[in-house]
Amino acid sequence: MVMPLDGVRVIELNRVAPGSYCTMMLGDMGAEVIRIETPSQSAGAKHNEAKDDDIWVLSDYNNRNKKSLALNLKDPRAQEILQALAAESDVLVEGFRPGVTKRLGADYETLSKINPRLVYCSLSGFGQSGPYRDKAAHDMNYLAIAGVLNQIGQADAAPPIPLNIIGDYAGATMHGVIGVLLALLARDKTGQGQHVDVSYFDASFALLGAVPGIRNFFVGGPEPSRGNNVFSADYAYYTIYQTADDKWLSVGCMEPWLWENFCEAIQRPDLKVHRMQTDDFQSAANASQRAARDEVAAVMRTRTRDEWVEHFKTADVCVGEVNSLAEAVDDEHLRARNMIVPVDDPRLVGGVQPGIPIRLSETPGQIRSCPPVPGADSEAILRKLGRSESEIAELRANGVI
Repeated sequence: MVMPLDGVRVIELNRVAPGSYCTMMLGDMGAEVIRIETPSQSAGAKHNEAKDDDIWVLSDYNNRNKKSLALNLKDPRAQEILQALAAESDVLVEGFRPGVTKRLGADYETLSKINPRLVYCSLSGFGQSGPYRDKAAHDMNYLAIAGVLNQIGQADAAPPIPLNIIGDYAGATMHGVIGVLLALLARDKTGQGQHVDVSYFDASFALLGAVPGIRNFFVGGPEPSRGNNVFSADYAYYTIYQTADDKWLSVGCMEPWLWENFCEAIQRPDLKVHRMQTDDFQSAANASQRAARDEVAAVMRTRTRDEWVEHFKTADVCVGEVNSLAEAVDDEHLRARNMIVPVDDPRLVGGVQPGIPIRLSETPGQIRSCPPVPGADSEAILRKLGRSESEIAELRANGVI
């Protein structure tokens, strides 16, 4: 079966999950991904602390559709192997702090001289330049500094800490994949590779532009603040309600006609006047609007969550049950869309993983292999690079692989 990235070889030089997810997405679409691991006998090998059957190792589906080459890149002989591999590759994705790959002989300047067609993608906290270049941070820190956290939650409480899917994944991972694909398209026209510089921080800030009230501030409107907007949970039409069985239901009826449908469905047409107004994107809910939310909350407590879900099925409203993870994994729509797929690993009987969310009608992605044991493909890769059996044995004996 033809796949979009057939014939594209990707080197993954990375120690954090967002980079692994980036290369997994490329692998799902047909790229040959070679993940560089640290040999277990080398100092600082992360997987030294976990057995191969450790649940954290086995559940790391980010490494599906990949091969694993163990190289101690502190050794010049390992650097030579990586450089030989880069000479025959299309893409390298690295996730270290700026300057680390230069010490390992794997920086863009070095590898682009060996292979001018190489697309080299760096995923780093604050990018390859600027005063924060060497600053340490995690997802929450990027969101905090970029102004994202201060827009989330209610005004009288500390900002909540979201899961690390904003800066790490919507930020670095997705922008990394897009950057790689754009650079490959450009290479088709120019014949030249280039350096793709993706910053978790930059991407987090750029995502703010998707929020209407914040877009307005960017062009001279008032500055929005936490709790003073439609996402504060204070507006009746956009919030979470508790049901009779102490479960939760999300209501997101922002459009006037959807809110009117909702009010009719709960037999409270008198609440239609509390529909969304344009100013709500940058305004705190007033006493009347909060009272309307409380009125709806009382109605929601009269039925169980699943009773309400059934009730709203024909109402044309934006309502969704707040599922547990177990319930989400069992969701009929996710399963119908092949988004819950089995893990093809005898050590994980009954295990599942997310499927491929990008659906192409003619050249779909495919899960071809489960995550490899670190270093599982070292010898096969080295043979393809022309290393003899005796050379491979010597490299292994000396801790190079």
